[in-house]
Amino acid sequence: MSETTAVPPSFSTQAELTFANHIDHFLARVGYRRGSHRVTPGLYRIGNPGRSSPVFVTGNYTLSFDALRSVLKGIPAHILVLDTKGINVWCAAGKGTFGTDELVHQIEATQLAGVVDHRSLVLPQLGAPGVSAHEVKKRSGFRVEYGPVRARDLPEYLKTRKATPEMRLVRFPLWERFILTPIELVHTLLPMLAAALVFYLIDGLFGAALAASSILAGSALFPILLPWIPGHEFSLKGFILGWTVVLFFTLARLSGTSHLTGWSELMQTAAYLLGLPPVTAFLALNFTGSTTFTSPTAVRSEIFKYVPIMAWSCGAGIILLIASLVLRFMRG
Repeated sequence: MSETTAVPPSFSTQAELTFANHIDHFLARVGYRRGSHRVTPGLYRIGNPGRSSPVFVTGNYTLSFDALRSVLKGIPAHILVLDTKGINVWCAAGKGTFGTDELVHQIEATQLAGVVDHRSLVLPQLGAPGVSAHEVKKRSGFRVEYGPVRARDLPEYLKTRKATPEMRLVRFPLWERFILTPIELVHTLLPMLAAALVFYLIDGLFGAALAASSILAGSALFPILLPWIPGHEFSLKGFILGWTVVLFFTLARLSGTSHLTGWSELMQTAAYLLGLPPVTAFLALNFTGSTTFTSPTAVRSEIFKYVPIMAWSCGAGIILLIASLVLRFMRG
């Protein structure tokens, strides 16, 4: 009698999201225990899939996994979950964790060839940068096809197994940008409070409001206004937004006085114009990792181009601010 190899068990899941799932999504959005929002890699069953049911591939970040399964109501299917270290598909593809080696590994580990008769895998389009389709075919026998950008288009896609141009279009609308701001706000909250306190000691409520607004502009306002800020590079857009904030506060202050009252005040205003916009620009530059249309090469080029400018400008602003404080002290 010949021995047979047992197929590893698969996990069962459902399309309906629970209250606990929504709480998990909220906690992930605000950055609470960022690395813990993940599911176990492996093969999942949704509904009662058979040997001819489609196989979808996703990452083990709970938001990615839940976005996929929640649109498969009434569609029996297999879901192959890769170990992306709790990172979404697009970012994981850029980092290499949603990649050819991990995909082939999971195909072998779950013995997928013994579960389905067909040899086709449906991958999310945004995972394409990390996967070499011909290598997957060569090493596993499975053919890779790329589904639509948005999971909600999968039911329509399955009717023809062809994505329309609309399904291929990568969008980044206001709501998708807005929901990325909570985690940015959480990460900048303590630095913002510290900066506001320091500037309050230097320039009262005006200084505290200006410092806090410059940080809020980069972490919250920039993602919302992204398409409408002039320029192409995120750093340049950040500088423009930062200068706008400082000028707004400066003009608001000057509206209550006829002119700047002395050299120390003039130097202090110049310090703000030089020192605070780089903070906004730096936060804007960080947002490149949250978009779907930036590339590692372009971001690297932008870093080398603008970070030195940010450093020199911020340094000059600090020097001018110290000089203005010295003049104010000498003036008594």
